[in-house]
Amino acid sequence: MSDWELLGPWLRRFLVEHLVTERNLARSTQQSHRDTLVLLVDFAAHRVGQPAERLAVMDVGADLVREFLCHLARDRHCSPQTCNQRLCALRAFARFVASPSPEHLGWTGQVRSLPLQRCSPPPVTQLEKSEVDAQLAVPDRTTSSGRRDHAVLLPPTTRAREFRTRPGSECGTCTWLGKARKGATALAVFHGKAGKTRNVPLWRQTSDSLAEMVAGRPAEASVFLSRHGRPYTRFGVLSLVRRCARKAARPEPSVATKRVSPHVLRHPTATHLPRMGVDLNTIRAWLGHAGLDTTNIYAEVDLATKAKALACCASAEGGPTAPWKEAPGLLAFLKAL
Repeated sequence: MSDWELLGPWLRRFLVEHLVTERNLARSTQQSHRDTLVLLVDFAAHRVGQPAERLAVMDVGADLVREFLCHLARDRHCSPQTCNQRLCALRAFARFVASPSPEHLGWTGQVRSLPLQRCSPPPVTQLEKSEVDAQLAVPDRTTSSGRRDHAVLLPPTTRAREFRTRPGSECGTCTWLGKARKGATALAVFHGKAGKTRNVPLWRQTSDSLAEMVAGRPAEASVFLSRHGRPYTRFGVLSLVRRCARKAARPEPSVATKRVSPHVLRHPTATHLPRMGVDLNTIRAWLGHAGLDTTNIYAEVDLATKAKALACCASAEGGPTAPWKEAPGLLAFLKAL
């Protein structure tokens, strides 16, 4: 069996060359595609009865991929969103195979024609101001570690995105710009998703906390360091947020009913800024969204703004419901015509 027929060489070129060199995808996306193909190869080897090294491209047809997706949902208890993510990775692999190999066009068309599952997006978890204040009150600010933990939870530090790439989180790769001139707004640099870098203006309270932490450090040093002197990872930020949420649930029991994560801490900022009259495009830049569609999700879950709009549309109480009924003279005139 030639290399053009075997599945292994195609997988190697796809993961090592196509995703890294040609597409230049983020490391987290590369790992997601790799994990999908690892699961598929293991499933196909058991289903076809061949070693993974002897699997052919044609062995992994549309029917087997359909069975693989059912296996993910039934046996691995994956959500529809996860199954769709796996299918998108397989579609990308099929498209890659068909580009230099026209003899696989039929196989590619069958795999790419598999439909995505219809699913509704998960509800957005929203924290109220009292719940956020309860979490901010948890760290002991009399200690250096408590001041660091408090600074991580402060806005706009909580606008930083926590995601699955090295070194782990935007909080961990935050560097300090400080104030360019007296009276200017302090800035922090977040090196985040897909290699993007964005400058975020800081509120006075956040600026003062960060300035105290970075005193005596080089300009390029990370702001948030663990007790070992290393930048915070996404696991460190997640552990900190969950620990503070558990303790905040004592004075605010409603926190225990919500799944609090570093990303959830971004939601209060995204929903409260529109109430203060900040335009959505500015909020998009602060949060690091690629488009306004993502920012609009937070505007739609703002129940306070919706209730205010509903109150403006409510009719005044005590007004006439049918004013024309109070004009008998007009009705008599019309009937006499």
